Amino acid sequence: MAAKSTLGNMALCLSAVCLICSAVVGGAYAVTADPIAEAAKAKTTASIARVLPEFNAEPEQGSIELNGAKYSYYKVPGAGCAIISATSGFGGVLTLMVGIAEDGTIHNTTVLSHSETPGLGAKCTTDEHFMEQFRGFDPAAKTLAVKKDGGDLDAITASTITSRAYALAVSNAVNVFNQLKKGGQGNE
Repeated sequence: MAAKSTLGNMALCLSAVCLICSAVVGGAYAVTADPIAEAAKAKTTASIARVLPEFNAEPEQGSIELNGAKYSYYKVPGAGCAIISATSGFGGVLTLMVGIAEDGTIHNTTVLSHSETPGLGAKCTTDEHFMEQFRGFDPAAKTLAVKKDGGDLDAITASTITSRAYALAVSNAVNVFNQLKKGGQGNE
């Protein structure tokens, strides 16, 4: 015999469906939370290893606010500092991890995320000539800007805005490094 279609029966049925769906979503979160956190930690560790010279110490995480923006960083004794820096590119936020050796030179950079145009601005992740310019770059001796703006860096062809954003993100990371070196206090 079928249940009578009343407002009470419909509300009870809808509540039961919502409760079951909520339990399924909650269970899926409980099962996947740890693997997702471990994958994020592995990605961060791999990025730190990519941007800094080889190291054996455990990176010390911190954060600092500079010029109204908050930056996360990872200090590695004997290797330098890996700083996460984000700026606005052509297509949205461009987030980099910049590795700065203890002597203040840029060891390497890597893009963590971007929304740049495929085939143009997205070349900031694949254009070896562009990325190679930052390796070993000494901001004390050169200007960290594209040549169009009076700097020492070649822009990606047809992607000047992305190139400027990349250079700005690296420049901001250098400023954070200099602040930390001066004894600027970061938050743990």
